[in-house]
Amino acid sequence: MPTHSVNDQHLKQIQIRTIYPGLAIDWKQIRKNWSTSWIVLSSRKIEFYKESKQQALANMKTGHKPESVDLCGAHIEWAKEKSSRKNVFQITTVSGNEFLLQSDIDFIILDWFHAIKNAIDRLPKDPSGSSRNLELFKIQRSSSTELLSHYDNDIKEQKPEHRKSLMFRLHHSASDTSDKNRVKSRLKKFITRRPSLKTLQEKGLIKDQIFGSHLHTVCERENSTVPRFVKQCIEAVEKRGLDVDGIYRVSGNLATIQKLRFIVNQEEKLNLDDSQWEDIHVVTGALKMFFRELPEPLFPYSFFERFVEAIKKQDYNTRIETIKSLVQKLPPPNRDTMKILFGHLTKIVAKASKNLMSTQSLGIVFGPTLLRAEGEMGNMAVHMVYQNQIAELMLSEYNKIFGSEED
Repeated sequence: MPTHSVNDQHLKQIQIRTIYPGLAIDWKQIRKNWSTSWIVLSSRKIEFYKESKQQALANMKTGHKPESVDLCGAHIEWAKEKSSRKNVFQITTVSGNEFLLQSDIDFIILDWFHAIKNAIDRLPKDPSGSSRNLELFKIQRSSSTELLSHYDNDIKEQKPEHRKSLMFRLHHSASDTSDKNRVKSRLKKFITRRPSLKTLQEKGLIKDQIFGSHLHTVCERENSTVPRFVKQCIEAVEKRGLDVDGIYRVSGNLATIQKLRFIVNQEEKLNLDDSQWEDIHVVTGALKMFFRELPEPLFPYSFFERFVEAIKKQDYNTRIETIKSLVQKLPPPNRDTMKILFGHLTKIVAKASKNLMSTQSLGIVFGPTLLRAEGEMGNMAVHMVYQNQIAELMLSEYNKIFGSEED
């Protein structure tokens, strides 16, 4: 839990500023060594305290003004190419200053990325029209939710004198053992008292999600045999992506794909014609992610070896008939979703002269995503050959495999 180092009287004056125990931030000017600072996120800015955590909290209480970054009009994005370190994102301020933040611990960097992005999104794009209302920001940390809130008083615009770049590194501090022990103790109590997932779902506190759910679960919920999201993605690609070079091979912006994933999981109304999804590679990336995150792939585990044996058959016609027979034995959600997906991919292949995506290229992209062995370890390279070949055959012989099956 966050540490609130202010008394009630001070709390009324500044609301709440929250600093995460055990989180530190390293920063450096380009070509200089890393040094450590504490970071605080408020409604409009990020503040950096170079002192120890205790001194930082004391300075906050006394009204000491630290170095800060104004988030109004800022832009945040992942910046893998800017550093050899993993998990790096960049904040670019409206004045052109650039800041890189990094952590080796995935959930920490994701928490901070989303918290800062939410703060930026809630602020006006024009710094001169900024709101002075109380803002609330949520950071999802496993089962708990931290609320960061701060009422911004006496905000002054910073006038940039020159463009600069700063780099920050977030990590766990090993200095405060007592804080860690208190956190562990509270977590243990929370875990022993927390309700089951089923109870939370029944109370409506946790919604059933689309990504990461079993295919049949999604279909039952929607009273369909093909997930609505799959249909929406296919429709969008066929409307404006059939001629796009490298469609399904080229990756979209991961941060935007994750944003789309979040909206779909929150059951918000989705309009893929919206300008924020204009990059069609974001749509194809989200569709691939949906299939990749299925707990059981589109080709069920129990059918994997049977499809592999079918593709090994020497006679080509026998190969087709065997795979057709297996497809017809699949559960309706798997069979119908497979039919729509491969039917869509045949339209991609038909435009191969423009999008440069052949049957073989699509087989390489979709084979390992749709078809994999359960607990696969040692035979991944061998299986990949068969996965690609199965996907290629189902594309090239789509009409024979799906054309006369009984619905």
